[in-house]
Amino acid sequence: MKYLIALACLLFFSFSAEAQKNYAPVFDGAEEHVYKTASEVELKMWGFLPEDWAADDSRPAILFFFGGGWTGGNPGQFEPHARYLADRGMVAFVVDYRVASRHGTLAKDCVDDARDAMRYLRGNSGKLGIDPDRIAAGGGSAGGHIAACLGVIAADPESKPGALALFNPACVLAPFDGKQPWTEDRSAELKERMGVDPEALSPVHHVTAEAPPCIIFHGTADDKVPLATAAQFAVEMKRAGVKCILHEYPGEPHGFFNAGRKPAEGNEPALPQTLKQLDDFLVELGWLE
Repeated sequence: MKYLIALACLLFFSFSAEAQKNYAPVFDGAEEHVYKTASEVELKMWGFLPEDWAADDSRPAILFFFGGGWTGGNPGQFEPHARYLADRGMVAFVVDYRVASRHGTLAKDCVDDARDAMRYLRGNSGKLGIDPDRIAAGGGSAGGHIAACLGVIAADPESKPGALALFNPACVLAPFDGKQPWTEDRSAELKERMGVDPEALSPVHHVTAEAPPCIIFHGTADDKVPLATAAQFAVEMKRAGVKCILHEYPGEPHGFFNAGRKPAEGNEPALPQTLKQLDDFLVELGWLE
C-alpha cells in the first residue's frame, strides 16, 4: 500500500509543473485578489459583489473552498454558489489553495492556505465592504474539511469563521468514540495525505462550545465520505451546544450538490435545494434578509 501511495504521489508531482502552467481560473465580473505567495505561486481568491455594493458597506461574506481530495480541484466548483449569494447581498469568494497535483503539498498546507485566506479577508474587510464578524467558510469534501478545520481547530481569532457551510465534508479522519470510520488501507492513505497525525486535522476531535454555527449537506449513498461521519460531527456540535443542521439527501452520492450533476432517480436536482437551505440558514443567523 505504501508503495502505491508513493507511486501515486510521484506521478502527481511529476506533472505538477505542467498542471500549474495550464491552470488559470477566470471568473467574469469577479474581483481578483492575491492573498499570499507560497510554493513560488501567487494564490488567489475571486470576489463576487452585490450590484449595490460599496466599499464602505459592512456586509456578510463567505469563502468557498473546492473539493478534490487535497490533490486537485478547481475554485470554479463553487462559482454558482458565490454568484447566488452575491445576488442575495453577500460578498462571496471562491478560493484557490495549494494541492498535491499542482504544488506537491499535503492537507496540512491546504489548511494553512485557508487560514491565510481568512486572515486576508478579515484584514482587508474595511476595503472590501465586509463585516469582519460575519464571514462564513464553506466547501465540499476536502474543501468542507478545510472549512471545518477553520471553525473548530484553534489557531487565532483572525482565521476563524463566524459560520460554516459544509457539503459532504470529511470531518472524521481518525478513530473517535471507539469507532473507526475507515478501512486500514484508507487510514494509511489519509495519514499520507495529511502530513501530520490525522487526529490533529480531524474536525470531530476538536469540537468545543466556541465552534461557529454550521449547516451540512450530505448524500445517504456517499461511498467516499460516509454519511455516518457527518452525522457524528453534527452530534458532537449539538452536544457542545452549537447550532448544527444536517440535511440528508436520500440516495445521493458524493458530490451530489455540484452544478449539472444528475440527481438520483426520483430526486430533484440538488443545487437549487441546497442553495435554498443555505439561504434559510443564513437568514436564521440574521446575515441575510
